[in-house]
Amino acid sequence: MIVAGLVLAGVAAALHVYIFWLESLAWTTPRARATFGTTEQEAAATRELAFNQGFYNLFLAVMTAVGIVLVAVGATGAGGALVLAGTASMLAAALVLFLSSPDKRGAALKQGGLPLLAVVALVAGLVL
Repeated sequence: MIVAGLVLAGVAAALHVYIFWLESLAWTTPRARATFGTTEQEAAATRELAFNQGFYNLFLAVMTAVGIVLVAVGATGAGGALVLAGTASMLAAALVLFLSSPDKRGAALKQGGLPLLAVVALVAGLVL
């Protein structure tokens, strides 16, 4: 179960790197605007906020990736803690989005599904 959890965590981290790219680097592009449902004016007005938020996603991905590497080299305790902290934070952020923005519940489920599965698999693998 641990390997499955690490793979799911890795995919979740990759998704959060993509979200970082959309929010921090591509926010005002047609693709990002279509993804987030913003107009040119809204994207321009919220560019700084999105830039900052994108880095939160990147940092969660980096924390998770470092944890995966640590587990792979045998530092299971520290690595597992980092992977769980990263994926649980991703899951918590998705839950906040789900509860606070009913029109974005689909995005919240996409953002939180992989971290949820990773947390469940990792906890099951560590406990069993």
